[in-house]
Amino acid sequence: MSLDADHIVDRRRMRRKLTFWRVVTVLVAIVAVVGAAFVLTKGPSDLVAGPGGSIARVQIEGLIRANRQRSEALEQLGKSSAKAVIVHINSPGGTVAGSEQLHDSLLKLKGQKPLVVVIDGLAASGGYIAAMASDHIVAQQSSIVGSIGVIFQYPNVGELLKTIGVKVEEVKSSPLKAAPSGYEPTSPEARAALEALVMDSYGWFKGMVADRRKLEGGALDKVSDGRVFSGRQALELKLVDALGHEETALDWLAKTSSIDPKTPVRDYRLQPRFSDLPFLHVAAVGLFDAIGLTAFARRLEDWGMLQAVERLNLDGLLALWHPPASN
Repeated sequence: MSLDADHIVDRRRMRRKLTFWRVVTVLVAIVAVVGAAFVLTKGPSDLVAGPGGSIARVQIEGLIRANRQRSEALEQLGKSSAKAVIVHINSPGGTVAGSEQLHDSLLKLKGQKPLVVVIDGLAASGGYIAAMASDHIVAQQSSIVGSIGVIFQYPNVGELLKTIGVKVEEVKSSPLKAAPSGYEPTSPEARAALEALVMDSYGWFKGMVADRRKLEGGALDKVSDGRVFSGRQALELKLVDALGHEETALDWLAKTSSIDPKTPVRDYRLQPRFSDLPFLHVAAVGLFDAIGLTAFARRLEDWGMLQAVERLNLDGLLALWHPPASN
């Protein structure tokens, strides 16, 4: 009996030690990950300080939606010591409201710093709305530019629900409340209301193109029918101002703002968040899994998946270039 009691005591002591070292390891891992994230997500003062200052490089990529943190970061950049800003855009667009917010933030920044836009591969719909904040747009010859238009899409699953025997009932205050519905055909009145909404936003978009790019009449109609253009075509149609890359943008800044083209260009992150560092996320999950905290590691993975789904959740009117998939 005495030996059994000693054995139990020893096991409990070992378990307490193991738990202690697991906690210490987790704390050290957290400190290391946070430290790495801090180093790799420098603030504006870190990016634009130094002898002679620097030029800030801003990246606009993927789907565009309303983002308060992005607007605040651009506002902070406007107050920094950066000599100029080069905005790289590679986006098919996004929500109309999010694109308008980004355009307004860049327009305000342009009033504080010399600003030029470089279209890396794609600036369509909302991406082009953002690009028009600059007085000078540079595109590659093969870039895709344009898609000036607005779309409102919604699925109708009425026939599918009828097939599986599901009927959705509703009580609403007026015929156009919550219209359109994905559970029944769209009424002529609801469709007319949606068309008026889309055309109003389209008129705003088209008016912005006319104002910012100095186009009118047939020239404006030609570029605003929803199609996309190559960089070469966009230059001919006056949707962009030059063909080239970042070096072309630097040459323009040198000519128009007397900025030394040898001034260093440094990345300025608009959203320095841990979720934007996937390799650190993967490392953290692997570490927690290795030390026995598998359940916690799985929770981290689930959190990452939820974040990815959230980014793709676009609501409202879209200014988005989305070619239909072939059958």
